[in-house]
Amino acid sequence: METCAGGSNNNKDYRDPPPAPLVNAGELGKWSLYRAVIAEFAATLLFVYVTVATVIGHKRQTETDACGGVGILGIAWSFGGMIFVLVYCTAGISGGHINPAVTFGLLLARKVSLVRAVLYVVAQCLGAMCGAGLVRAFHGEQYARHGGGANELAGGYSRGAGLGAEIVGTFVLVYTVFSATDPKRKARDSHVPVLAPLPIGFAVFMVHLATIPVTGTGINPARSLGPAVVYNQRKAWEDHWIFWVGPFIGAAAAMLYHQFVLRASKAKALLASMHNIHNHASYA
Repeated sequence: METCAGGSNNNKDYRDPPPAPLVNAGELGKWSLYRAVIAEFAATLLFVYVTVATVIGHKRQTETDACGGVGILGIAWSFGGMIFVLVYCTAGISGGHINPAVTFGLLLARKVSLVRAVLYVVAQCLGAMCGAGLVRAFHGEQYARHGGGANELAGGYSRGAGLGAEIVGTFVLVYTVFSATDPKRKARDSHVPVLAPLPIGFAVFMVHLATIPVTGTGINPARSLGPAVVYNQRKAWEDHWIFWVGPFIGAAAAMLYHQFVLRASKAKALLASMHNIHNHASYA
């Protein structure tokens, strides 16, 4: 780490990692990439299995007892808790994305390469399908009877409301990811120890409380795709686009807000680049 010397403001007490190349074909020859892809696959499989099984189990219990089941609060805890556990377990291997929207936001911020991002998203989607498949295998006909854990727009809400809920919910999540993993924050607030997976998991928990009544809470295209593919009923596909468009817009907005407004590093770099181009043109 660099430290400030002599009170100078030119030296930073933290170091931003260099931007990842957009295309890095050299990664394809490294085992670390494939190990990370496998970790994303396994983590997303476990995430979807536990959370969707919680949803199906809750609906089964409330059939015979209106007060049975874990309720919305328990479902929200299952999603947030699993994200906390799985991000903690995989952060040192793959970064613990477990979500195409998170991967997309980090790609836009040049935290991961395009090659890695594409492989992560494929692994996440396949993992989600396998996780939903396990739930169907264990719950049998009850899986389809209770909607397969698939996201769908609740009655009484417009598509605009559903899209807006997914955008805002994903914004909260991805903004938390950027803030919790910010090297500047870690350096300046080192006296306040924060385990990064904790605020990320808690953000997922809080967003579920707010969004379950509207869309069932997607904020993760892989989580929405896996159950939709396994359940494969018309109502699971009618508004499925919401669970891709919303999270991707929310992730992009969170990246722009954190990187260009709060950190301003990207904005400064862009302005400096434009200034250099202007000076070069003036001297030409």
